Amino acid sequence: MNEFSDLMGKNIEIEISGGNFYSGILVDAGLDIIVLYVGRTGNFYYIPSVHIQRIKEKKIEENSTYYEQPSEKPLETDPHAISFRRMLTNAKGRFVEVYVTGNKSIHGYLTSIMNDYFVFYSPVYKTMYISMNHVKWLIPYPENAAPYSLSNQTFPVNSTKIPLARSFDEQCKKLENQLVVIDGGNSSEKIGLLQEAGNKCLTLITAERETVYRNHKHVKTIYLAN
Repeated sequence: MNEFSDLMGKNIEIEISGGNFYSGILVDAGLDIIVLYVGRTGNFYYIPSVHIQRIKEKKIEENSTYYEQPSEKPLETDPHAISFRRMLTNAKGRFVEVYVTGNKSIHGYLTSIMNDYFVFYSPVYKTMYISMNHVKWLIPYPENAAPYSLSNQTFPVNSTKIPLARSFDEQCKKLENQLVVIDGGNSSEKIGLLQEAGNKCLTLITAERETVYRNHKHVKTIYLAN
């Protein structure tokens, strides 16, 4: 029996890593993921259980809007085998929104799924490598939807020319001697020349010619600076 079975179909409040709170109907749960339906936006949030800090039933106030539980989920899977990896597989090639860190999410397409990371193509950031360990949630959009209403002609999903490694660490190594952006570049110390991708840290040379060593376990996303 799933540990959240008592909350299935109920309105809940959930806190995930980073102090982020979401409310909606719990529509599914597996060994390592839950699915939250937020009626206000009509979105399904696929949330890895590892990032759940707190979850509780939320009472619906008398004058608040009530949203019916949907009959189908956008990434329908075997209800006895729902998992984070299976969800990613079903989302491959579909327009999705992913939240990893910071104050903004990323829009685009999953193009490849490896052992502990996936390749994500964004019209803004182009090809990104995202660690599965740091994904807080994923929202799939309706089929045939495209980011920013771009057509396939103006927004081709380009595959990366860099060969793909099985693990995130190995993929970082393939980016050595390239100008990269880490975690969206929310700090000047996360943009620079990747001098070396070792077993424990990434060595980055910043624009100020400082050498910064960054623990690769805490690297969430990485992509080439365009």
